[in-house]
Amino acid sequence: MNGYHSRRLLLGAGLTLFSTSLLSRVAFAQLNAGDLLKGAAGLGAGNLGAGLGQGEIGAGLKDVLKVTAREAIGKVGKPGGFSGDPSVRIPLPGVLEQARQPLSLMGQGAMLNDLSQRMNRGAEQAAPKALGIFNKAATNISFDDARQILTGPQDSITQYFQRSCTGELTTAFTPIMGNALKGSGAMKTMDSVKQKVGGNSMLGALGQMGLGQAGLGQSGMGQSLLNFDLTGFAVGAALQGVFHYMGQEEADIRANPVARTTPLLKRLFG
Repeated sequence: MNGYHSRRLLLGAGLTLFSTSLLSRVAFAQLNAGDLLKGAAGLGAGNLGAGLGQGEIGAGLKDVLKVTAREAIGKVGKPGGFSGDPSVRIPLPGVLEQARQPLSLMGQGAMLNDLSQRMNRGAEQAAPKALGIFNKAATNISFDDARQILTGPQDSITQYFQRSCTGELTTAFTPIMGNALKGSGAMKTMDSVKQKVGGNSMLGALGQMGLGQAGLGQSGMGQSLLNFDLTGFAVGAALQGVFHYMGQEEADIRANPVARTTPLLKRLFG
């Protein structure tokens, strides 16, 4: 009899635990992203989204992501967007700056200035192509990413784009940038620089000047230029410029009511 009652007690306890666990899982499954986003709005983002419905919060987040991306691309994806802006202008890589002095001695210093200008123009041509990738990331934002934006730091939108888009942007941007650099003449200029620096006459001049020992001879600068990936360098620098302005746009939207250019933004950050 005691054994029978013990088995019944154990069975009852097991059923109770199973039922509690099952109900908890069902209750959690019934909580949609809007419910949790609405609860998250007050955890670390001040009044962000306060008083808004579930759908409005989700739509508002997608809106701010798209507006931030559009404004940032609008600043750099135009003539002078990179080349005329000191804060994002793509500089010559170090290996090319090293070539400036010997090229200047040969009367070819202007070649590098031309290359710098063409590289920035290539970035300006390629930048608008990234907008579709940013918009896709905004549309497909996950619940965890949305919660991080709502409760995260003041640059959480920019961080989301960097985290979710950099790999795809690099893959997609590389052929675009390569074609843009070819179209702008930057690759042709780069090849001319390599020929000038790597040519025998140039090496002879470097040897006479004693610059070969400073790492500017065939085994130094010439070899570095031969292996240098101008497209990869330009892609990385261009993306840095885009994210720079994304950070500025995000900060402006958060702090400045005038920058909230859509009704949803005004309500989300109001």
